[in-house]
Amino acid sequence: MASITITAADGTGSFSAYHLEPKNRPAGVVVLIQEIFGVNQAMRDIAAWVADLGFIAVCPDLFWRIEPGIDITDKSEAEWKRAFELFGKFDQAKGIDDLKATVAASRKLPGANGRVATMGYCLGGRLAFMMAEQSDADANVSYYGSGSTSCSAISPR
Repeated sequence: MASITITAADGTGSFSAYHLEPKNRPAGVVVLIQEIFGVNQAMRDIAAWVADLGFIAVCPDLFWRIEPGIDITDKSEAEWKRAFELFGKFDQAKGIDDLKATVAASRKLPGANGRVATMGYCLGGRLAFMMAEQSDADANVSYYGSGSTSCSAISPR
C-alpha cells in the first residue's frame, strides 16, 4: 500500500494517507474523505478510480487520533457498531484541521500542479461540505453528507 505521512497542524503528531498517482504528471490532487469505516477497500478502490482519471489521489486516515489504521466494512452488525463508536469519538474540528493539513501537503507533492479538491462520502461528505466553508481547497464535492442539508454539492473556488 502506497502512503505518505502528513504532519498535524496542531503539532500533536502525524498521520498516514493512502496515496496513488496517475500515469501523467503534473496533475491535480483529489483528497478523498472517508466514511465512518476508515481508509478501507472501498476508499482504496475510489482512489484507484481517481488516479485512473488522471488525478493524484490522497486519502488521509482521519481516525488516527482515536486509533490509526481503521479498515472495516459495512458487512456486519459488529462493524457498523464499531464504526459508530469511532464516529462518536471523532472530533470534527480536528478532522477539518487534519484535512487542511492534507490539502496543504498535497499542493506540494511531487508531480502535483498545486490545485487540490476534496471529495467525501457520508461523514466525508459532511467534512467536504465543511471544507467548502472553512478551507482554501480549489473545489469540494460532497456525496450524501451526513448531517448536512445537501445530497451532493460541488463548490469550486
